[in-house]
Amino acid sequence: MGASAPYTVAGYRIFRELVEGQGALPAAFKALYVAVAAASKNWRDVAVRELQRGANLGLSAGDATAGAIVLSSLRGEGAASLFLDVLSAVFESQPPANAAAVNVDVAPGEAEANFKQYFGTVPPPLAKLLALSPRGADAYYLMRKGSIDSNPLSRKYAELMLLTVLAADYSPMVAVHVKGARAAGASDAEIAEAILCAIPVAGVAAWVSAAGHLDAT
Repeated sequence: MGASAPYTVAGYRIFRELVEGQGALPAAFKALYVAVAAASKNWRDVAVRELQRGANLGLSAGDATAGAIVLSSLRGEGAASLFLDVLSAVFESQPPANAAAVNVDVAPGEAEANFKQYFGTVPPPLAKLLALSPRGADAYYLMRKGSIDSNPLSRKYAELMLLTVLAADYSPMVAVHVKGARAAGASDAEIAEAILCAIPVAGVAAWVSAAGHLDAT
């Protein structure tokens, strides 16, 4: 392709350098972010390639499980299962055995208080969920907490992973997690690199779509 599209190839090479190299974010984590975004789109080959690259850079299997946790909440069972399959292949481990179910109690008002604390208010979709299905709101709260607050990665790196996946889907929810990443201590340079990690699976439109949300406060 280089002979017929030299500018495209050269530009993409620079993007890959930004995604693959040590920069504002650790290179191993950026490889994980690309792999998770690829799994969210059902692109197994890309997910394997990128997660293997992360492993070669020192990413641990434990840290990599953060991808399955985030995808379970953000993109559902199919994407999470695909990522777990990729993780097992790359790290040559058996899928985790089904453990006994663990019940986590949610106190009355706990979910609503968490929404207010995180979002600043209760967003209309969550207010509707609280009104129509309080147990559904509890479930939403637990999965949000699992993705961000109880993740093998720190809260900052979990928020940045969410940003990559959302940018790859051109989602307006990027604005929420730009705010969340900043609250967790992420710099604008780190946020920018997390969004750039979406380009290998979603093209330059990922940056264009997300850039308008970088002014979120």
